[in-house]
Amino acid sequence: MPDLRVRPHAPDANGQVLEVSPQSAGWRHVGFAVHRLADGQAARGGERGREACLVVLTGTADIQAGDADYPGVGGRGSVFEDKAPAAVYVPAGAAWTVTARGPVELAVCTAPGTGAGAPRLIDPARMSREVRGKATNTRYVRNILPETEPAESLLVVEVITPGGHWSSYPPHKHDTATPAEETALEETYYHRLDPQQGFAIQRVYTDDRSLDETISVEDGDVVMVPRGYHPVGAPHGYDLYYLNVMAGPKRQWIFRNDPTHDWIAKKA
Repeated sequence: MPDLRVRPHAPDANGQVLEVSPQSAGWRHVGFAVHRLADGQAARGGERGREACLVVLTGTADIQAGDADYPGVGGRGSVFEDKAPAAVYVPAGAAWTVTARGPVELAVCTAPGTGAGAPRLIDPARMSREVRGKATNTRYVRNILPETEPAESLLVVEVITPGGHWSSYPPHKHDTATPAEETALEETYYHRLDPQQGFAIQRVYTDDRSLDETISVEDGDVVMVPRGYHPVGAPHGYDLYYLNVMAGPKRQWIFRNDPTHDWIAKKA
């Protein structure tokens, strides 16, 4: 099993600062990359057999996907801004180019696909918002590409967890295909912190503890969740943002709480 924490590196010619591939992760479905682009700089991609969701986390970009053009996508100043991102869905096999208008942070989320469907702009107005949990378990969710929207494998969501709060909590997992009870989904967490010098804590563990890692997360890190429960804690004073990418054999999110801690969810 590779190290579950993936750290950013200096940008390459494509502006890429971080990448998780099925090969590097040792799994089958989820791919994830981050590009930090300067004004006028372009990132390009598109793979046979893999669909993509291009999420403009911050800044504004012109996006070409297949034969479609989407000028001026995005506009958010920070991932912590109370505003939905903009995103473009790209079917498997279609080439894409993202050209920055000023500084841009771009997330590239990929998963297996056959090429079904067509490129489309994912309207920020269609990204539903949820408030989950209560008290120090409260967090704020935006559904970028949920299972109610067309795609072949990808599920994409972003979450803000205020400082002093917990998220993905009570601990839950989705690593077993049990009809109507749980789906098997690989997952990545892309973490950002405000202020940037902060840290967060994520634990990834299984019932039998064959996997049991506690990870100190810094700004810009990815945590890979191949299986097991995966709660996250944000220390006092530091708000936590994360972007989740999930994919598996069935495009549905059904999770199971850790039975030891499920009483927390049931508490009135």
